[in-house]
Amino acid sequence: QVQLVESGGGLVQAGGSLRLSCAASGRTLSMYSMGWFRQAPGKEREFVAGISRSGDSTRYADSVKGRFTISRDNAKNTGFLQMNSLKPEDTAVYYCAANRDAPVTITRERYDYWGQGTQVTVSS
Repeated sequence: QVQLVESGGGLVQAGGSLRLSCAASGRTLSMYSMGWFRQAPGKEREFVAGISRSGDSTRYADSVKGRFTISRDNAKNTGFLQMNSLKPEDTAVYYCAANRDAPVTITRERYDYWGQGTQVTVSS
């Protein structure tokens, strides 16, 4: 079992940047593919980005392509989401998740472990 803790959220103006971190404990993060999801008030939790176990394969939601970058440092058991050119519609609670399966998946139900989330608020 792996425990995930997100950090790095906050309040930022439109056009600004934030870097989210996801620290893993319990088991080595390299055993899992990872994903970032977000949930805005009144909306379902949606896929943002995913990365394979080794980091050589990534996937992004169309809404964040070219603005967000997912990465990981397996030696530090940590994943990251670099968010640039933020927009008010990016406002949400952001969650990291780990998936025991090797392929990167956008399907929320395929992820086995979740963090508690970190709030990102983008003001206009």
